[in-house]
Amino acid sequence: MASMDPLDNPTWYALASRHAAFAEGDGLARRYRPEVSVFAAIDEPTPQAWAALAALVGPEADLVMNRLGPLEPPAQWTLRGGGHGFQMVLDREPDDITDLNARALTDDDVDEMMALVQLAEPGPFRRRTIDLGGYLGFFEDGRLLAMAGQRVGLDDHTEISAVCTHPDARRRGLGGAVTAAVARNIRAEGRTPILHVAQDNVGAKRVYERLGFTTRTMLTFAVLRTPSEP
Repeated sequence: MASMDPLDNPTWYALASRHAAFAEGDGLARRYRPEVSVFAAIDEPTPQAWAALAALVGPEADLVMNRLGPLEPPAQWTLRGGGHGFQMVLDREPDDITDLNARALTDDDVDEMMALVQLAEPGPFRRRTIDLGGYLGFFEDGRLLAMAGQRVGLDDHTEISAVCTHPDARRRGLGGAVTAAVARNIRAEGRTPILHVAQDNVGAKRVYERLGFTTRTMLTFAVLRTPSEP
């Protein structure tokens, strides 16, 4: 692996270390098993690495990448979306926004989790994303109204992801509170919570700042489709 901070290429370093059990690929390109996550990565953006990633994922398949600096795939690839996002780090206990009685989410909750993701659109989420661990949900009158969990797991850091709130329950501080609960659990494991928020999502960034997250850097995110032929 190239000499760089793991947080600058978090998916790559996660799949090469703590999340190796979820990985497919080798020394040039890796991805999460597709039922778990759409994220993939390469170590260095060489022609050989892009070719290895295309072979790994298959023709005309979609994936998501993130890393520091530009993401410029070869001409045969299709850029379907993306942009820039702040990478934020929490190096102390989070400040609570509101008291929240959240519980651990299990396989029995996956249908409700998928329904909430469809409504709230927090970003890429698959039926087995729950296997990455740490998912907490807040229920009211039997309905899942807010959740958050863990995604990319590095040796020293864990990403908080899928933070979402039901449209009927917004402006109650639920998203911030469930984020704080997941962050406390990560810190209890001896790791530092991180998260990523889109550059234009000003409201969410303010919530995370109130919890104590600070901006470390900005990463490039890209939704890509592989070439039709190798």
